[in-house]
Amino acid sequence: MLKPSGRTALAINIRMSYNKRTIRTLSHCFYDLKYHLVWTPKYRGKVLGHEKVKQELKRIFEMIAKWKHWELIELNIQQDHVHMVLLATPRDSVSYVMQVMKGKSSAWLKKKINRTHGLYEKQSLWARGYFASTIGLDEHLIRRYVKHQDHRNQSDQPSLFNKLLS
Repeated sequence: MLKPSGRTALAINIRMSYNKRTIRTLSHCFYDLKYHLVWTPKYRGKVLGHEKVKQELKRIFEMIAKWKHWELIELNIQQDHVHMVLLATPRDSVSYVMQVMKGKSSAWLKKKINRTHGLYEKQSLWARGYFASTIGLDEHLIRRYVKHQDHRNQSDQPSLFNKLLS
């Protein structure tokens, strides 16, 4: 195992492959914290369908992830909800991740996009709740599910919940 030396101990982020998984390290821990996150706009409004809104949201989510040292693994923005697979650090709880993702993206998107796209001006773009699940051994299945959300009616789409229940 690699042992950090001196003052570089706080900033080490080494990727180690173990059983086809990528394990990351900080100065005193090893981690692989991947989350499947889903949330909706207020009132489940179909305000995310416009291509300009999708592109801007994608850019904002990537900026937030880079800023917070998270890794955005998969992202799929539907008309009325967002699916995301995100690798977070052990310092950040899931509720903090969602607070930052939803809060910053709502504020930044409303500044960038005018209200002709149906965005709410004076309140948060996002509904209060969200879905969060940790990703374990079925990571490839969940990543495929998120990636192919817009093709969910086709026969080659994996059924996430049937797989998890079996």
